[in-house]
Amino acid sequence: MILAHSESMPGIEDLAAPMLRLAGRRISPVTNGMHAAPPFVRFSVVDLDGGATRDVTGAEDGLGPPLWSPAGDSFAFTRTTSEGVALWLADPATSTARALTGPSLNGARGEPCGWMPDGRSLLCHFVVQDRGPAPVAAAIPVGPVIQASGGEAAPSWTFQDLLEDAHDEALFEYYLTSQPALVDVATGDQRPVGAPAVYESLEPSPSGDYFLSIRTVRPYSYLVPDARFAKEVEVLGGDGQPLRALATLPLDEGGPEHLGFRRAGLRQFSWRPGVPAVLAYLEALDDGNPAREVPHRDRVLTLAAPFEGEGTELMRTEHRLGSGAFGFGYPVLWGEDGETALVYEFDWPTRRSRAWAARASSPGAEPALLWDRSTDDWYGNPGDPVMTRDPAGKPVVRMDGTRIFLSGPGGSPEGDRPFLDRLDLATGRSERLFHSGADSYESVVGLADGGASRIVIRRETGEEPPNYHLVATGDGERTALTSFPNPQPQLAGIMKRKVYYERDDGIPLSGELYLPAGYEPGTRLPVLVWAYPREFADAAGAGQVRGSAHRFTTVSGASHLLLLTQGYAVLNDAAMPIVGGFTANDSYVEQLVANGKAAVDKLVELGVADRDRVGIAGHSYGAFMTANMLAHSDDFAAGIARSGAFNRSLTPFGFQYERRSFWEAPEVYFRMSAFMHAEKINEPLLLTHGVVDNNSGTFPVQSERMYHAVKGLGGTVRLVMLPHESHGYRARESVLHTVWEMFDWMRLHVKERQRELVP
Repeated sequence: MILAHSESMPGIEDLAAPMLRLAGRRISPVTNGMHAAPPFVRFSVVDLDGGATRDVTGAEDGLGPPLWSPAGDSFAFTRTTSEGVALWLADPATSTARALTGPSLNGARGEPCGWMPDGRSLLCHFVVQDRGPAPVAAAIPVGPVIQASGGEAAPSWTFQDLLEDAHDEALFEYYLTSQPALVDVATGDQRPVGAPAVYESLEPSPSGDYFLSIRTVRPYSYLVPDARFAKEVEVLGGDGQPLRALATLPLDEGGPEHLGFRRAGLRQFSWRPGVPAVLAYLEALDDGNPAREVPHRDRVLTLAAPFEGEGTELMRTEHRLGSGAFGFGYPVLWGEDGETALVYEFDWPTRRSRAWAARASSPGAEPALLWDRSTDDWYGNPGDPVMTRDPAGKPVVRMDGTRIFLSGPGGSPEGDRPFLDRLDLATGRSERLFHSGADSYESVVGLADGGASRIVIRRETGEEPPNYHLVATGDGERTALTSFPNPQPQLAGIMKRKVYYERDDGIPLSGELYLPAGYEPGTRLPVLVWAYPREFADAAGAGQVRGSAHRFTTVSGASHLLLLTQGYAVLNDAAMPIVGGFTANDSYVEQLVANGKAAVDKLVELGVADRDRVGIAGHSYGAFMTANMLAHSDDFAAGIARSGAFNRSLTPFGFQYERRSFWEAPEVYFRMSAFMHAEKINEPLLLTHGVVDNNSGTFPVQSERMYHAVKGLGGTVRLVMLPHESHGYRARESVLHTVWEMFDWMRLHVKERQRELVP
């Protein structure tokens, strides 16, 4: 097992390094890699049989994610320095690493290397040799920037870091164009594959005889990131020469994916694992538009070498292919047997998810329904398939005969208790192999053998930090693999427990109550409520308990839990359900205020809080919640809103689960926008935002305009703009300043508020 060790907070100088923002990407012009420095500073390897841990020597700092070879006898990774990105190889047996290439990889598109199926080489993307200097912007504009629409509706999402002009287009092609090549792991020799291009992906077939090439081509767009640009999909031979053109995917400027929109026609080409050379791909049967009434939205197809014809339909689905709460997750997972396909579909209006088991050898046959459930039902979550890699290194569902393994969160009224189940696809019978203890939190990391007789878990309690253990699922025997000490002894003695309460309409709510070390029961403290609203289709899902009181308290970044060191209590992850499906936002304000009032009432009832000394805070949609709570409620003394959006007219084609546009439901957008009700904010509001926030919808101008509104109307407000920071805050200087702002704001406007109330 590889342990990857990271640096918690880089210096602001790392974030201040030169950065290009192109087509949704952030690129370092210095390294031709991603702007964010790789997270890892060193690796160590753990022997699962003996538990011995050894540090890997030879490479430190700037390390990318480790990639096991197909045989598992070595792992590759990248190392980024000021000179560029290089490929390295580590030998777990000797705990040593060596460089395979110089700093010449092109990491602008993400991780630049992947293993070939035979394990003797890696396919990498290199900076094109002799490409010349980067394009320079014209000192005098050659003309205006023009965008036009021919009258076809194309609701655009609020993407950021987009191309803005012809110079950006030239920079995009300069830094994203790469030359693929095979790198021999024994000698480091390189053999080019194909021609230089802007590759979205280039993947070898399981046999290694072909490559699936997906190239990004013009026309580009100033409205969407490069994942939606036009694509050319083709199969290359083992020598890199084109064999078969498969599809031309048009530019996709349609609606947002999380609202059910997809690219019209074909999409998501990949190799089918377990067979030498068979392609798998999806096709939208509704032109990618969820508003169209059709009997089936998508279908799954396969196409075998020599890749002629239109392919064979495996199955079609009533709803959009995809998994997870937003339908973003994997649509198809292939089994280790090379035959089984797990196919997922998701229905937006009902939040229902179906999973099917289909057989590739029986296309068109009725697949077996594994489950049909609401994604709001946390207690009924069956879990996700445990994955492994096949001999060719392709990710596949781990199988034991006809049985698969499912790892799930184990939601229950008492909190989460993760589990591992074994499900027989032939009989539908499920068997529980592992269940977290009731007084701890134990999550499944992976299987140590094919039959799951031994598994690796991560165990923690409220007092014990997370550590890894090898567990025999038969008799429960455990072997400790790590013994990490408490990384934050300063927080020892903090108390935590789940609290349960109800909203005034009877919906059950819960949260995690943290109390500072040495707390005396009955003592009323200043309190911060930290929350993030979530939408639900119905009350049944909204009232379910999420999270666990048995997680170890780990503080990272500018955590609100640091207030525990200053004598505050914290109600963390206070439930803020907004119930009603796609029309839930019609009563967003009323439900939000009811959630907040219920939390404060419970804190007062427990004897933990004074009603007049409770603050509220949140990040992103939680910041949106905070401003609205202050505008429409008097239950909180002050608020802290980090990286939020406050004016929904700036996200006019939907947000979160809201599918209606601003023009379809203007009264909803107006009512939900705290900016529109700034005159009602009569409690102090602290706004914090990263200057280069690239999260969809949370433009930095959102906080700037909110500040202007509250200030202009005579409210108490403070705006903190953090240089070089994005949606979350990373630099040590930014984190510590944000913590200071939080401490001071809570001290002035919550902790010492009783002094203001004395006549």
